[in-house]
Amino acid sequence: MTAAFSSDGEVALRRELRPPAAAAPRGDLDGFYETGRAAAFVRDGGFRRVALQFPDELLPDAAAVAARMEAVTGAEMFVLGDTTYGSCCVDEVAAEHAGAEAVLHYGPSCLSPCGKLPVLHVFGQQPLDVGRCAEAFRELYPERRSRVVVLSDVVYAHAMGELEQQLCPEYPNITFSRLECGDPPAPALPGEERRFGRRFLVEAPGGLQDYAMFYVGAEGLALTSFMLTWNCCPFSSFDPTTGCGRRETLNVNRALMRRLYLVERARDARVVGVLVGTLGVVGYLALLQRLRELLRRAGKRSYTLAVGKPNPAKLANFPEVDIFVLVACAQNSLLDSSDFYRPIVTPYELELACNPAREWTGNYFTDFRDLLPGACAHMELPPAVPAAEAIPDISLITGEMRAAHLCDPPASQLPPSAALACRDQTRALAEISPAASFLESRSWRGLEQQLGQTPVSKAVQGRRGIAIAYEDEGCEQ
Repeated sequence: MTAAFSSDGEVALRRELRPPAAAAPRGDLDGFYETGRAAAFVRDGGFRRVALQFPDELLPDAAAVAARMEAVTGAEMFVLGDTTYGSCCVDEVAAEHAGAEAVLHYGPSCLSPCGKLPVLHVFGQQPLDVGRCAEAFRELYPERRSRVVVLSDVVYAHAMGELEQQLCPEYPNITFSRLECGDPPAPALPGEERRFGRRFLVEAPGGLQDYAMFYVGAEGLALTSFMLTWNCCPFSSFDPTTGCGRRETLNVNRALMRRLYLVERARDARVVGVLVGTLGVVGYLALLQRLRELLRRAGKRSYTLAVGKPNPAKLANFPEVDIFVLVACAQNSLLDSSDFYRPIVTPYELELACNPAREWTGNYFTDFRDLLPGACAHMELPPAVPAAEAIPDISLITGEMRAAHLCDPPASQLPPSAALACRDQTRALAEISPAASFLESRSWRGLEQQLGQTPVSKAVQGRRGIAIAYEDEGCEQ
């Protein structure tokens, strides 16, 4: 675990850079990046400054695509070379820094809705052998009356119409999902399922549990999120890169057991770090407010942290935090925290831990918008219970008693914005911060300036080279 927190950097310095295998074909940039559709979006909207967001594997084509778009539209194009959070989310913050009026998002996307700038998604039309995919489907579902929902990665959505034409005559109960991105969604139909930017109609008498799921795409976070959310349905998949279909053998119950263990860790936690993993998904501010209120009433201290893309080294700087909750899009919420100093849970798991009104029903929600007021999984917080009347609760991990009820803070407790104290003899006021008080109690608090105490010295020649091999190291030895 120590290697996860720090390294000498030699691996990164000596790594050989190669073009990714999934890079776009250089011969047909206009077709792969749908230049015509993107140009029409820019012209119809009258946009003069547009941000182009690329994932890492498509960045080699960014300059050529930007030049082509400027030539056909006459608008200024800005390439967002690095995203603040996951590349599947639209980085509206970086686009606003460039003064952009709209965003063209290229590559895979989680299809999370945005609230500030107009967005056009260009997934990139990755090749798909439709005939081989249909053949794999027939092998996996030999019964022609099978009820199956076909899902796909967004980069293969362009080929789903042709696959539907091949399979629908043979399978009368097959259902193909449709993507929802860009335009406001149409009103939901009776029996229609809508999740992850996809919608499909469920017509079976028993509901969704009577269906199987067939996913077209490679193994990844999207498939994992689908399997956890629709855990009542058996899953099969077809990987276009290998041309092989298979029944998904991932033990979803085992994955859920791991997530429920993290729920138990969240119940034991006294200090919770709320990680801001998105600034563009609609509703993230409302969820942050709800999580803070939930933790306050559960008697836990909370700190809101914005660290960009979380990694073990960053979060190891907060040893006082017992557990983190990540507010991110549905695909990036399921973060594997096995290498981290403290575990990371999703907002739904934190609600399971702290909201007594919410019980485990077998359903799992990776999209935090499902927890907000008016959504399908929203649940109000129950009234406060006096400590003397609370039902005793025992931790399944430590065996100790813990508080499992919600309480109201004392009436005399001031909000943080009003907690003021005298700073010095001039009667100047300063705000009391629990986080600052904790940092002052640490034995090491970082580099201290000591202004006026350090003697002034002239600048001298320093070492040359890189940290793992300075030029003068051999001479000293």
